[in-house]
Amino acid sequence: MRHDLQINRLRALVAVVEHGGFRRAAEALHITQPAVSQQIRQLSGLIKRPVFASTGREMRLSPQGEELLEYARRMVALNDEAVARFVPEAGQVLLSVGVTSQLAEVLPEFLRRVNRGLPHVQLRVRTGASEALAQQLGTGQLDAALLLQAGPAEPGTRTTELGRMRLGWFGRPAIGERDTLPLALFPTPCTLRAGVGEVLDRAGVAWRIAYEGPELIGLRSAAKAGLGMTCLVANGDELWGLARTVHPGLPEPPAPLPVTLALAPGAAPEDFARIAEKAFRQALQGYPLEPAGPTVLPLSRISSRVHSHSSPS
Repeated sequence: MRHDLQINRLRALVAVVEHGGFRRAAEALHITQPAVSQQIRQLSGLIKRPVFASTGREMRLSPQGEELLEYARRMVALNDEAVARFVPEAGQVLLSVGVTSQLAEVLPEFLRRVNRGLPHVQLRVRTGASEALAQQLGTGQLDAALLLQAGPAEPGTRTTELGRMRLGWFGRPAIGERDTLPLALFPTPCTLRAGVGEVLDRAGVAWRIAYEGPELIGLRSAAKAGLGMTCLVANGDELWGLARTVHPGLPEPPAPLPVTLALAPGAAPEDFARIAEKAFRQALQGYPLEPAGPTVLPLSRISSRVHSHSSPS
């Protein structure tokens, strides 16, 4: 037979111990003192032992009560953490926002401005690849997202292009002029990866995949370690200390990618959309951003031709 340690009983135990008595615990929990006493009795019945060895002025837990208190504190804390994660406080609006990992440094300024303009909005933030965030926007897991990619938005999504981000080559792998160029790239599907393969193929530069991983920190580490060259936002040297690539015959990086604020249909209040756009624009001022323009690389161009082996030389 299963028994449930109800959170309200455990919370009563923690309150009695932390506040030093049943009366003070009742005041802290906004319930009556008899209600607190009943919850402690129910816990005693569950463990088949007294929770308190003494309940006078010198309150003392029994050995079983001390052990139960350790569990109670952990379970109450975990309960409160889960509730805070999924249930906004009264009067607050809970919104989930995604930011592409290459632009994650905008978050402090963005959060500061949104909190100042919309103090009633409780934000949950996640970072990752733009393609993954776009999918989460379409499935309702996100209410808004700052994306770095070309191509159409998910059906019904409202989008505003904030500009086009210039790109640059980074990393200095130890190779000769005629060696196949090793690359560190995000896995497919990836707009940026498709653009890299396209410009190198067009320039006749032979290349191969030396490192592949979904996390930006892994890609940056591979470039710093000399495993391969990569293509990231053009201020990657300032943001992450990456060395710019010097390689004979290397073409210009892919054309600037659109930076887009995407909003799920009907998910976010109108004032959030306005303030979020303004906050992101302000936070992006330190980036190599060009004025908004036409899309340069549709998602349909992401194909199997961007493969895991070298291109023809």
